[in-house]
Order: sequence, then structure tokens, then C-alpha cells
Amino acid sequence: MQVHYLTDQTELWDDYVEQHEQGSIYQKSEWKRIIENHFGKKTFYIYTLNDQKITGVLPLILFKSRLFGTFIISVPYVNYGGMLYSDAESEKLLLAEAEKIRIETGADFVELRNLTNQHEGLTLKTQKVTFFLDLPETDEELFAGFKSKLRSQIRRPLKEEMYSKIGGLELLDAYYAIFCRNMRDLGTPVYSKSFFKTILEESPDNSNIVIVYTKEHKAVGCAFLIGSKKRMEIPWASTLREYNRLSPNMLLYWEILKFSIEKGYKQFDFGRCSKDSGTYKFKKQWGATEQQLYWFYLLPEGQKLPEINPNNPKYKLAIAAWQKMPLFMTKIIGPQVVKNLP
Repeated sequence: MQVHYLTDQTELWDDYVEQHEQGSIYQKSEWKRIIENHFGKKTFYIYTLNDQKITGVLPLILFKSRLFGTFIISVPYVNYGGMLYSDAESEKLLLAEAEKIRIETGADFVELRNLTNQHEGLTLKTQKVTFFLDLPETDEELFAGFKSKLRSQIRRPLKEEMYSKIGGLELLDAYYAIFCRNMRDLGTPVYSKSFFKTILEESPDNSNIVIVYTKEHKAVGCAFLIGSKKRMEIPWASTLREYNRLSPNMLLYWEILKFSIEKGYKQFDFGRCSKDSGTYKFKKQWGATEQQLYWFYLLPEGQKLPEINPNNPKYKLAIAAWQKMPLFMTKIIGPQVVKNLP
């Protein structure tokens, strides 16, 4: 058994990811193209081969910037990626090769974002969780299973004559306008519009945009959806704060859940959040099951765990300044900053 670097074996790689129980779209070769073409990142997609059959894969993406340092993520910008393997020997070889790459690139750490607790002995973070909701055959059955309070919250925006549209590239401008505004208000640098356009073009059968409108036809809520196997995920969603009194987020998620059922998905992923946060409570109310996220680290002995996130006190002033920045400037500066944030 040997470790190889992905060049022209993309079909074998993608077949292995598709068949693996923990495989997702983010570990496939199309996501490699998205990261390389849009962000210009150097990637190391390594795999083990035994008797001409892939027995393990590990996508690695290198980050290098003066502001945040040098590190490697599997997979950045999304909630999970990490290693897939069929046996202990494959895991051992892929981890050894990842450590070799870390040393050769001068990276401070390698971060593996997993859905399962699968790497014994590695340093581990468990601060983040997501929520999975098993979907029934019909939306009527789903609605009937909700608590009365939740059903009332869903009906509220409908009584206000709010409505939604679901589509692709034709909704990108509306989506991006809401997303940029919300990210600025949160103090978070925004992705470029072309990032979402690239996903829609690379994965047209697996990605969608949802927009919620007021009765005056103003777009006030949005979501970007990515489907993988039998699971639909919502990695990005936003609403305009001044319209939150109308509960557009309740209609947004209800329409997404109906759409997921219509498309034949069996499970919905509400996306990662911190335990006991506001978003945690919002997601939990839908009757979903909490799913622990396991982020493993390869790092030099004695080195502290990285904290490249908004909760780090050293970013407090930068976040406050970003919230006051004119919206047009965030669209210019944001994509240059966020490409170095995993």
C-alpha cells in the first residue's frame, strides 16, 4: 500500500467518496477545482492505493498569509471534510503523509473537520455542533410533527403575505445583496459573488438559492443550499435585521425543508454553531438531533490549539471596525480577507 497524489484519478477518487458512508461533496474533486480556481490555494489531495483500489482519501488545502499565518485545513470554508479510509493502515499512512506535508510547507497545524470521532490520539476540539433533522415522505407529515409554537411561528410570515423563490444563478444578485449586508452587520468579511457563482456552475445539480420576499416584493432573507447524497445542507443563510419582526427566517427554513423533501433528500443539516448560542437554540426548536463535530489537529508538541474565529479577543476591534465600514467597501476588501479565513 502506498500514498499517491491526485492528478488524473478523479473518477476513482469521486467514486470512493460517493460510496463511503461519511463521504460528502466537499471531499470530491469538484470542490478541489472550486478552491483552486476561485481562491488560488495550493492543494494536496492524497490517497492510498491497494491492488489498484483506493482505500483512503484526504483532501488538504494550504493557507498562507501574513495576517493569519500558515496552516492546512481539510476542508476549509465548510463544516466537514477530513479523511475517509477503509482500514487502519490507510489512516496511518495518510496521517503520516499529512504530517510530512505540514513540516515541508512550514504550516503550524493541520486541521481535519470530521463528523465522527475517528482519530485516536490526535488533539481534538469539540466546541462546534450541527443539527440533523430526519425528513419524512411529505411536508404535511413534517409540519404535523412540529410543536404548536413552531407551527405558529411558521404561519406568521405567511399571514404577512411573505413568499419565497427557489432557483440558481438567476437569484444570485438578490442573494448576494442580503448576504453582504448581514455579514457586514455581523462584522464578518464576505465572500465574493463569484465564489457562489462558481459553486452553482460546478455543481448545478447539487446547489440552489432560496430567497424570501415581503408582500411588497422586497428580498429580505436568503439561503444557499448544497445537497450531498441523501442530505441537504444550508452552509450560508442571512436575513435583513430590520425585517426580523416579520420572522422571514421561519419561512426561509420551512420552504427549504419542503424543497428538500420534494427533491428526495432524507436528512437536513442545519449547519454548525456553538453550543447554547442563539443559533443553537433556533436550530434545536425544529426538533433536530444534535450532532457533535470533531475537529482533529496535527501540530508540533507543546503548540497551542489555533483560535482563528470571531470569539478570539484579538479580533474584537477588527470586528467592530468592520461593522461600521460602508457596504461597498466590504464587497471590495472582504473577499481578499476571507479567502485566508478557513
